[in-house]
Amino acid sequence: MKLSTFLHSLICMGLLASGSSAVYASDYDVVILNGRVIDPETNFDAIANVGISGNTIQKITDKSITGTKTIDASNKVVAPGFIDIHAHGQNIGDYRMQAMQGVTTMLELESGVLPIEDWYATQGQKNLPLNYGAAAGWTFARIATFTDTSPQATTKYFQDAQSLTDWKMNIADPTQQKNIMSLVEEGLEQGGLGIGINAGYAPGHGQKEYFALAQLAAKHDVATFTHVRYASNTEPQSSFEAIKELIANAAITGAQMHICHINSTSLKDIETIMPMVGQAIDNGVNITVGAYPWGAASTVVGAAMFSGEGWRERMGSSADNFQLGTERMSEEQLADYQSNSPGTFIVWHFLDEANPKDLALLDASVTNPNVLIESDEMFWMSMDDHGHIDNYEGNQWPLPPKLFSHPRSNGTFAKVLRSYVRERGILEMSEAIRKMSLMPAQTIENFVPQMKKKGRIQAGMDADIVVFNPDTIADVGTYQDPNHPAVGVSWVLVNGAITVNDGQLDPQVSAGQPIRR
Repeated sequence: MKLSTFLHSLICMGLLASGSSAVYASDYDVVILNGRVIDPETNFDAIANVGISGNTIQKITDKSITGTKTIDASNKVVAPGFIDIHAHGQNIGDYRMQAMQGVTTMLELESGVLPIEDWYATQGQKNLPLNYGAAAGWTFARIATFTDTSPQATTKYFQDAQSLTDWKMNIADPTQQKNIMSLVEEGLEQGGLGIGINAGYAPGHGQKEYFALAQLAAKHDVATFTHVRYASNTEPQSSFEAIKELIANAAITGAQMHICHINSTSLKDIETIMPMVGQAIDNGVNITVGAYPWGAASTVVGAAMFSGEGWRERMGSSADNFQLGTERMSEEQLADYQSNSPGTFIVWHFLDEANPKDLALLDASVTNPNVLIESDEMFWMSMDDHGHIDNYEGNQWPLPPKLFSHPRSNGTFAKVLRSYVRERGILEMSEAIRKMSLMPAQTIENFVPQMKKKGRIQAGMDADIVVFNPDTIADVGTYQDPNHPAVGVSWVLVNGAITVNDGQLDPQVSAGQPIRR
């Protein structure tokens, strides 16, 4: 064989090496070229190329690089994948809708769940496209204790308990409190990501019980994630009082305590509550805060906050504030569902974003530099001809057309980039990305080491990345017509795997990994 022919054969087989690399071999598995790369930790913000091998970012450079797969990110932003620490819908369709707006990690921390081991085992069988994890759920422990049952790691277990009032309103006796704490601690020992305290659903719990939860968090060096016990514009039992209680427990015990969706629990008192929270942070109290950019919440119609004398006045609410499916409820419907189907999920409107004063109240939480973005994402659901609602557990993509949810379930992060960054210019792009990626990672990374490699675009970090068009990214779903994925996200990589490819979700990709302590 002639030498030239032999060399040609080696080149074709990829065997002729120069240094340590094969001739013509790509530098990386995936390269993202010519995008505006924004790293919120180092404040890097420049046109650059990103090289990825396996599940890890290997290089950020302005030099030419090649990859087996090339993504042209010209005129697009390359950012850390968004991290949602407050997400309730845990079926595969819920995760897919989140992927379409750039979420790469989706955690159930506010409500949490028990048993933790069962939940992770179930989620691990769903071939999820995003990283997943959960906190140990205090309400699950309370339901189990007051009903003398074993907790079940399902939404149905929580929904079915809404017809009962003892676990919501009664103070636990010493034996009951010991059992509640034991169940929560077992969840922590099984890898739960802190303690989920859905106190708004059981506002009758004792001060000592809540304090004991903070002590338990401090003992295990984890955070609590609290939906505070009251939602009221007026005193007593006001939103102000509930958040002040959380701050006091954090200050006394030293526990890290996260305030969930401060916008919805503060109602119209945000201008009083946010300065109080800011002063606590300035004084070294270990609290963090989340909010979502919507003037409506989603919850069960039989939640304790919608009961008791004067609840309408406290919350500035009537039946018209409640939305069932895509329609507002009548007083007759509200009474019927609260009596007969209290576990039904509804949308509850507490601010009118078309009203400039109400929008300013919402903006006060979303734009505050101490506040991260969390979606409070909900299940995608269906309603039959008799008004019965089921959570969608199917595998169809796109989702079946008649499903509905709160539009925050598929548009929270896209809405921040559309409304707050592009249209109204009240957040800088880099600040919005910090609130949606780095801040959530930093909130839990001290006790969840996996998160130290997320929320950043740097060499050595996990390849959880979103590439989006800043001129077109937008939430599309509305309260009346929610079932539309966000637009403007071109690529999403989860652990280096391309989950959204050129604007289309690949349902065959299931790159999500468990996030555990």
